[in-house]
Amino acid sequence: MSSAIGRPLPHDSARRHVSGAASYVDDIPEPAGTLHMALGLSPKAAGRITRLDVSAVRAAPGVVSVLTAGDVPGANECSPSIGGDPVLAGAAVSFHGQAVFAVIAETRLAARKAARLGVIDIEAAAPLVTVDAAMAAGETVLPDYAFRRGDAAAIVKAGGPVVAGELRIGGQEHFYLEGQAALAVPGEDGDVFIHSSTQYPNEVQHIVAHVLGVSQHQVTVHCRRMGGGFGGKESQASQWAALAALGAHATGRPCKLRLDRDDDFTLTGKRHDFLVRYATAHDASGVIAGHDVTFNARCGYSADLSQGVIDRTMFHADNAYYLPDVTIATRRLKTNTVSNTAFRGFGGPQGMLAIERVMDHIAQTGGVDPLDVRKANFYAAGRDVTPYGQTVSDCVTLLPLVEQLERDCDYRARRDALAEFNCSSPILRKGIALTPVKFGISFTLMHLNQAGALVHVYADGSVMLNHSGTEMGQGLNRKVAQVVAEVFGLDVEAVAITASATDKVPNGGPTAASAGSDLNGMAARNAAKTIRDRMAAVVAGMFGVSAEDVTFAGGSAWAKGRSVPFRELAKRCWLERVSLSATGFYKTPDIHWDREAAHGRPFFYFAYGAACSEVVVDTMTGEMKVTRVDILHDCGKSLNPAIDIGQIEGGFVQGMGWLTTEELVFDGEGRLRTHAPATYKIPVASDVPEHFSVTLYEGGPLPDTIYQSKAVGEPPVMLALSVFSAIGDAIASLRPGMPVALDAPATPEAIMRAVSGMRI
Repeated sequence: MSSAIGRPLPHDSARRHVSGAASYVDDIPEPAGTLHMALGLSPKAAGRITRLDVSAVRAAPGVVSVLTAGDVPGANECSPSIGGDPVLAGAAVSFHGQAVFAVIAETRLAARKAARLGVIDIEAAAPLVTVDAAMAAGETVLPDYAFRRGDAAAIVKAGGPVVAGELRIGGQEHFYLEGQAALAVPGEDGDVFIHSSTQYPNEVQHIVAHVLGVSQHQVTVHCRRMGGGFGGKESQASQWAALAALGAHATGRPCKLRLDRDDDFTLTGKRHDFLVRYATAHDASGVIAGHDVTFNARCGYSADLSQGVIDRTMFHADNAYYLPDVTIATRRLKTNTVSNTAFRGFGGPQGMLAIERVMDHIAQTGGVDPLDVRKANFYAAGRDVTPYGQTVSDCVTLLPLVEQLERDCDYRARRDALAEFNCSSPILRKGIALTPVKFGISFTLMHLNQAGALVHVYADGSVMLNHSGTEMGQGLNRKVAQVVAEVFGLDVEAVAITASATDKVPNGGPTAASAGSDLNGMAARNAAKTIRDRMAAVVAGMFGVSAEDVTFAGGSAWAKGRSVPFRELAKRCWLERVSLSATGFYKTPDIHWDREAAHGRPFFYFAYGAACSEVVVDTMTGEMKVTRVDILHDCGKSLNPAIDIGQIEGGFVQGMGWLTTEELVFDGEGRLRTHAPATYKIPVASDVPEHFSVTLYEGGPLPDTIYQSKAVGEPPVMLALSVFSAIGDAIASLRPGMPVALDAPATPEAIMRAVSGMRI
């Protein structure tokens, strides 16, 4: 009798994905009379609107209505946090391309053509675009915040070896395959039903109700699947759903808004970019004594999710390393650019990149192997408390995992071979790096650590499952279905998952923070166990046994050698008027966080991994190629190894893109110049090395999670830090003993700047 858990089953929509049959928001058959929307965008990045003339827009062919800020019946606000995000700009604009008005027309083409006819006159102000400009102006969206332990500044000033420098870390465009989209269908008495491509249906429901001035029970949000999200549809899907709902409210007809790719780039936030400055004292063996770092973050024109994102940067500014005396400070800077938002890793990758730069800096100036410096600083017994006060009780995983990868990928011999190659190759230089990952799993905003589920067993033995998570290609639905199938002892194909919907499971959190399987899997298991216990009581009555003697496996219920097929048992329960429907709920236990005191246990457990990457760099052109990648990652007892390995591969490549090719460029007027695939380069198949090995780690303590599995959504992104360090390693070979000043992304231009610095 095989278990549903731990099997490498394909994604539940895999065949539909590859055949093009998977339905997304724009594929839903449009109700009769559906109207289409397009937006009028600000031509300036900052200033006061002195004139808004939409008369030509209203008169354009096919136009039904035009909406401005004054047409919002409720609150003109779509912020996920403290406010400052108007659905449509009112008196002023705050970034280039901000939505000022919305056109509703009979066709999408008519709406887009008409939107260009609007006249928006702005008394322009000089925009703040860069981190440096915002720092000089002292403009912030949130107060400064820091973690402190001991006196890092005093340790740095006390003498001894110190490394100091700065690192610029670029942002990243989500580049989901399916752009932002929403379809709103008006109902009775002001109700509205919304199909939204969102990671957070509950927040869309809340914000749409707020914008329309109605109760939440009048708004239903539905999401069958997304064509990618990566955090870009956590908070920022709400604005487009709210606009579609406003259109339906104003016209009484269904309204759809799908952003054009260029508009999507312009109108939606990115991964936060940073200017990081650090000073780190260490001993002769490279062990850190004091670390003083400041993260200056470009947040954009509003707070959005910057409090949580930058806090997570701070939580991961240690990565896998114990920092005895430490100051981790942050500034959340306000600029006249689109507000940056959630992105896979949620600020963690930036924090971890900075400490990996410190490790490389220590190694380069000390003339030692960077891996030895890393291992010397690992969390370990007696050195296992984070700067925010959490004991890393499972840190015993770190060293064995890293040393296993070190052996398996033959790191030491390869490093010697690379050194020999570089001695005889004046132009092409090779580099190698093995870097660890320690990533905390839980939302640091405590109330988000909850999930709900709804399970029905029908009289024919088939099962329907609904939960508060959303499917964006990551395989969450398949994993949760496996959990329910395991509870009932059924084949996973007997469990059908319906679209995420706020009228089935209310008050859910976002599908983010790598917690989708942990939270929703537990909630679904709790619902299924409630039904299973009721069914077991029926079996006990049939066979004259105790309910505790009943087990479910192989499509049947069993008790002391006798069995009844699940299908027959379901029918029997129905005939005996036994409820076969149940809700389930789960909240993460044993976590707490006092932000004011900067102390607590914000993470239920840590996910671990390590990657070894090898690169070759052309020091005459800046061209770089990744030639080999070996990954060892800890998924605990994997619910589905095939899906987890796919997540690791995809996350690594996405992280590699962020650190090498994906460059966001704003001009001095605040216009995003890299606003389309023609100007923004994501990795393609040819960027993945032929040798790309992924192995799941077996060993280390297991958490009390759903079947002792570990989260795998975000941690793999940070495995790609090994690529960035390997590039630095190749450049460092040009002048041993000198630190490499390489910024991210390591584009050919950035590589050539770093190479030039080594030759001065």
